[in-house]
Amino acid sequence: MEASANRKALVAIDLGAQSCRVALLRWNRGEPEIDVIHRFANEPHRIGDELRWDIRAIFEGIRTGLHRCCASAPEGIASIAVDGWAVDYVRLDPAGNPVAAPFCYRDARTEAAEKKVHAVLSPSRLYSLTGIQVLRINTLYQLYADKIAGLDPCLAWLNLPEYITYCLCGHRVSEYTNATHTGLIGLGTHSWCQEIFDKLGLDVRAAPVIVPSGSVLGPVTGELANLPALRDTKLIAPACHDTASAIAAISAAGDDWAFISSGTWSLVGTVLDSPCVTSEARAMNFTNLGGVGGRVYFLKNVNGMWLLSQCLDELKRQGIASLLLPDLLAECASLPAPPVLIDIDDPQLMLPGHTIAKINSQVVGLGHPAFATNRASIPSLANTIFHSMAARYAEVLSAVSRITGKKLKRVFIVGGGSQNALLNQVTGQRTGLQIIIGSPESTTIGNFAIQLAALRQNRESSVGVSAKAVATWAEQILSGELVRTNGSNRS
Repeated sequence: MEASANRKALVAIDLGAQSCRVALLRWNRGEPEIDVIHRFANEPHRIGDELRWDIRAIFEGIRTGLHRCCASAPEGIASIAVDGWAVDYVRLDPAGNPVAAPFCYRDARTEAAEKKVHAVLSPSRLYSLTGIQVLRINTLYQLYADKIAGLDPCLAWLNLPEYITYCLCGHRVSEYTNATHTGLIGLGTHSWCQEIFDKLGLDVRAAPVIVPSGSVLGPVTGELANLPALRDTKLIAPACHDTASAIAAISAAGDDWAFISSGTWSLVGTVLDSPCVTSEARAMNFTNLGGVGGRVYFLKNVNGMWLLSQCLDELKRQGIASLLLPDLLAECASLPAPPVLIDIDDPQLMLPGHTIAKINSQVVGLGHPAFATNRASIPSLANTIFHSMAARYAEVLSAVSRITGKKLKRVFIVGGGSQNALLNQVTGQRTGLQIIIGSPESTTIGNFAIQLAALRQNRESSVGVSAKAVATWAEQILSGELVRTNGSNRS
């Protein structure tokens, strides 16, 4: 590590579909200390029949976090970078202000949009053009839903992490890893696919300029620029897709490993040097997401811990006391494997509401009794979800090995869901692979590693950073990692 004298701090902002956080990296005797300075809840809200995000509340939470970071870092802040979940976006009026609160990807409007898109461009054609899995939540279908609703297709748009970046520095860009998640990038390119825009009647001029991970965008502007700690602070585009930042934090040699980024969603796959678009990859709906340094994250989305959260929230609304996750896991650990597994990727389970009824429909259809909606049933319900998730992981990882030709031996589990010891154990049993538990803060670590790699270039740059440089910084951060929340050690 370099000497820490006079080294400025860094800020990583992570937008989550259930909570957002603002983290600060400072230097202590040459070693990085990471504090989660501010964490605030986030969830979509119903506005009539629509499911939308409160983008103003999200930005205010970030603003609060930045003020607290400035108070905690008298040495000043060198850079800020924002990552978050993919596909959702903000439409802007000609003055650069939001037209409306952004839709949540789980809004049902894309069910009709997906069918209309496929009537123009078949799923197979879309896959051949982009290499991206067909998911109705993709930005592609959301923009088409805007068109169906009569919204002007010329209105500019920005995915949510890049929108926050825009609010902080005034630069309207789309970072490459996040851009690929839209389903609008040409396969193997860093450019918007003109055929998709033309055939669907979308305006490519409304799309932002694409920049690589690690691009230095410019200084903080606006009211926050008056804070002494933010003088000369640079905004850096990390891997704006949170999973891409998390995977960038995995420092692993060899070609025998896969990953599970476990959180609201589980993203299960491996890292490749080039896209894989074989007929089997398309048939199994694998995706080729852009990675740091131009690499490819070949993966599938698997329903994640959001499924359990939906069930617990339903029971809570019915007045049934829930359990803290550690207590629930302890009760599940004493249970045998469930007699039945559910299809956790059933499209109906991707939509909010009536989740227990949807699970029971599957269970009863398989000849087993439904779960009762009471306190006593919670451990059995959770146990079924965990075992079903692990079984799905095993199916996907087996397909990854078969399609890519990799002989997988290890799987790194990163993200908040990596703290679920029971799920990790069952995953090891189901996959037969060595389970290596990464940091639950892997997204934040990857975000910081990309910033450090970009700053090392010591100049404003739009050429991005290499995967090797980022992995090196991530390894150095992890070797001295101290991640704290409100001053208490979390590592």
